[in-house]
Amino acid sequence: MVDFNDVKIAHERISSFIHRTPIMSSTAINEMCSANIAFKCENFQKVGAFKYRGATNAVQSLRDEDANRGVVTHSSGNHAQALALAAKIRGIKATIIMPSNAPQVKKNAVLGYGAKVIECVPTLIARETTTQKVIDEEGPTFIHPYNNEHIIAGQATAAKELIEDTLSPLDIVMAPVGGGGLLSGTAISTKALSGKTTVIAAEPQGADDAYRSFKSKTLIPQTAPNTICDGLLTSLGDINFEIIMAKVDDILTADDETIKKAMRLVFERMKIIIEPSSAVCLATILLNPEIFKNKKVGIIISGGNYDLSALF
Repeated sequence: MVDFNDVKIAHERISSFIHRTPIMSSTAINEMCSANIAFKCENFQKVGAFKYRGATNAVQSLRDEDANRGVVTHSSGNHAQALALAAKIRGIKATIIMPSNAPQVKKNAVLGYGAKVIECVPTLIARETTTQKVIDEEGPTFIHPYNNEHIIAGQATAAKELIEDTLSPLDIVMAPVGGGGLLSGTAISTKALSGKTTVIAAEPQGADDAYRSFKSKTLIPQTAPNTICDGLLTSLGDINFEIIMAKVDDILTADDETIKKAMRLVFERMKIIIEPSSAVCLATILLNPEIFKNKKVGIIISGGNYDLSALF
């Protein structure tokens, strides 16, 4: 299992490549929620999402002989962009397998970072078989979007910074959960640095495999997800699930309408752009006020890569 020493090493490795993103707050949102919320704004991270932390750690950890063969992954968006940029900075080739229904804004960003994009039909089987074909033909290193120890250690640095940069102790730290890379990393850092702090994940009701897995203590795969949170559609990884079961205290869910409400609140009150997957934590606070009342809560805003063509 990844431990906090791995996180410290990852932070040292990537610190010159990443932004130490700001922590922001909103008096209006605090009053509405009867809580004191600190938002760790990874929407201001390079590529617009926390994923750059893990991708950079994974790419910079490669031996030269492996790096020279390039890297490959399958991703619907943020990990794709993150790996493309991390590879570009190290000067190696990146091939990204993207489902045909991935947001165009994310495809354009991947291409802009110089990576090769191969589209496939939007199923996990298609993503995995297409990826394996590239590995068999060209020999690149596969960097899984979340079920990878270097990825987890890199993502954990966001919560490490949140806790280090918050002036008073946090009662609760929250992260959204899809594949579990951010959540498992968040739990590792939080429990190491602030053992009494509760770790709560947030997930859309239309893609609640993590919630069901956590409650049943059995890894349940994602099937037919239906949510606006396009970054939270994947099944939990087995490495991530083990860490989540050991270190996460609870998982809450929110419906898409409340996620939209939370997203709009951040747009209007904080004047920052976040993607739907980033709004799910605030949405669960709105739906469960009794849990968060009078608490100091740290939320990781996971990204800001929202497809504005939905608005304009």
